[in-house]
Amino acid sequence: MKRRTAREKALQILYSIDTEEYNLELTKQEILKENEHHPFLLDLLNGVVMNKDEIDERISQYLEKWSLKRLAGVERTLLRIATYELFYLEDAPPTVIINEAIEIAHKFGDEKSGKFINGVLSKMLKN
Repeated sequence: MKRRTAREKALQILYSIDTEEYNLELTKQEILKENEHHPFLLDLLNGVVMNKDEIDERISQYLEKWSLKRLAGVERTLLRIATYELFYLEDAPPTVIINEAIEIAHKFGDEKSGKFINGVLSKMLKN
């Protein structure tokens, strides 16, 4: 599985458990096929869930005139995934992580999602 695909699957699963309060394990079983349990995907899922409060706190520091709860689910979830990758995994260059988040935002969000994601993540990296 390519990392882009893993990120997209992580978005789908984490979005589901965030908006519908589903169980992570049951949601993984529903969305993932048997051969899709890639280590990078599982790391993203478990890492975001286990560090959600710290990740949300970090994101909230860089939201201007917004609260995390007011964000659309896709943007909130993508910010969580990218923040986890940037500050917990650190195994890919920051520019790659941000570009991947922007591209996925264009695919799953609206026309302004990519620009918003870029702005928040870029601010995080500057500080």
